[in-house]
Amino acid sequence: MTTPDNKPPASQPPVPAVKDRIYRSPMGLAGGVLLLAVVAWLGSDALFNGHGRAPWLALATMILLLPLVIAFTLRPAVFANEERLRIRNPYRVITVPWAEVEALRSGFTNEVRTKSGAKYQLWAVPVSLRGRKRAERRAASAARRSATGSAGLGAGLGARGVGFGGLGAGGADTIGPARAESDKIMDDLRDLLDRCGDGEPAQGGTTIRWAYEVAAPTLAGAVLLVILLVTGG
Repeated sequence: MTTPDNKPPASQPPVPAVKDRIYRSPMGLAGGVLLLAVVAWLGSDALFNGHGRAPWLALATMILLLPLVIAFTLRPAVFANEERLRIRNPYRVITVPWAEVEALRSGFTNEVRTKSGAKYQLWAVPVSLRGRKRAERRAASAARRSATGSAGLGAGLGARGVGFGGLGAGGADTIGPARAESDKIMDDLRDLLDRCGDGEPAQGGTTIRWAYEVAAPTLAGAVLLVILLVTGG
């Protein structure tokens, strides 16, 4: 069948690419913005109001510090979809197809281990021991409330079949999550690994790209600062 203009029907639009889940550290982003503001404020003051060698030293220090702050706070991110895991660390971008991932481990740091034995830290998903302890306390509190509600259910029933025991049991779900945020992110990544690790799109090898756009300014600032300090007399 053709259209009135004797043209074949239009082809279907291409299937959109798989969207990434993006994981970043809110505390890292907030701290990075604050540090950038402090460095820019102090550096600009010395740059425009300083005397003698102070402006040059301020310029070199800013060239050194600004890329470092960006690299370790704003830059880290983890991108995951059904095909691969892409880890954007301060100075490297590691792309690992799910078929190459052996395990996702959480200890004092969160990391991915490949079948070749390589380990890569997830800078964007830092472990919060304080968050884990807080989540454990919430889980313990929820368990105590649930136990109290179960024990007092029969004794606390009123005329409508609802008493203080029922309220205690129902309130256990409202005290907060029982898992730290970073641990929930790792659970999401492990779920993707379990579902997609054997799929055909998840095959391939690990690739690593160095972030020269971050490393080069850092090195330039360090070299300039050393030259200024050495030749300062």
